[in-house]
Amino acid sequence: MKKRLLITIIMLTMTALLLTACGGDQAPVVIRVSSKEFTEQFLLGNMYEMLLDEAGFDATYAPVGGTSENHEGLLAGEMDLYPEYTGTALLTHLEGSYDPSMSADDVYNTVAEEYAARWDLEVLDPTGFNNTYCLTMTQEMADELGVVTLSDLSVKASEVVFGTTQEFPERPDGLVGLQATYGGFNFAEVLAMDPGLLYVGLDEGEIDVTTCFGTDGQIAAYNLVVLEDDLGFWPPYPVAPVIRAEVLEANPEIAEILNQLSPILDGATMSGLNWEVAGNGREADEVARTFLIENGLISGE
Repeated sequence: MKKRLLITIIMLTMTALLLTACGGDQAPVVIRVSSKEFTEQFLLGNMYEMLLDEAGFDATYAPVGGTSENHEGLLAGEMDLYPEYTGTALLTHLEGSYDPSMSADDVYNTVAEEYAARWDLEVLDPTGFNNTYCLTMTQEMADELGVVTLSDLSVKASEVVFGTTQEFPERPDGLVGLQATYGGFNFAEVLAMDPGLLYVGLDEGEIDVTTCFGTDGQIAAYNLVVLEDDLGFWPPYPVAPVIRAEVLEANPEIAEILNQLSPILDGATMSGLNWEVAGNGREADEVARTFLIENGLISGE
């Protein structure tokens, strides 16, 4: 009897050791998700975290500053992935040039190839929406100035106050690039503001024109005019998860998990989600969770 009990204990111990060696008792893999600090990025960052958690990862999400902070954080290994716009990647990180003849696929392929070659970063599937930069103003101001296009505004800029983000005046796809492409754009005043205050400033008359993004829900809600980029300055801006290659190689299923978002995020959908947060005052994580549940990507438990 004692011998049988001893054999049983030995077998149980060996089984436990084997399970441990095979990873049976290992803690979930930690994946650090980041994003930039504005509504759409908050939504995407939360979605990435929730999708990865649902798949069994221990995902954490913390937004970190703007474009350069996220890119540099990724290169330094301080985070594992974040959502980036392909147009931003091309013009800002790669310091490349954009030809209006380039399609969204051309831009994406260029970015994906260069990111892998230069920094060992992988770019997953892009979304269907194009969150391009734009400039917007009220219909009344557009009529008063007689502007329809960016070319029109470039010569009228001295008559208006421009409100924008902290980084836009220095970005190659921002004010610097606009001035180089269109000439002019010498505003009476440039106010660097918190992104969340730009539309408020426009609505209250503190500024006359502001930067916008193609999927901003406020454009339709406030009945604003988006000026035509008549010289084709801005490239396509779909968004895609950018992840460190070593993380993806160790966990290849992450690509399939996050790529589920791409086909269901079109422009109208993203604009509506953005407005739920920016217009209706809901929390980004709440909106993200509801969207993923409704689309069957995570459970409602």
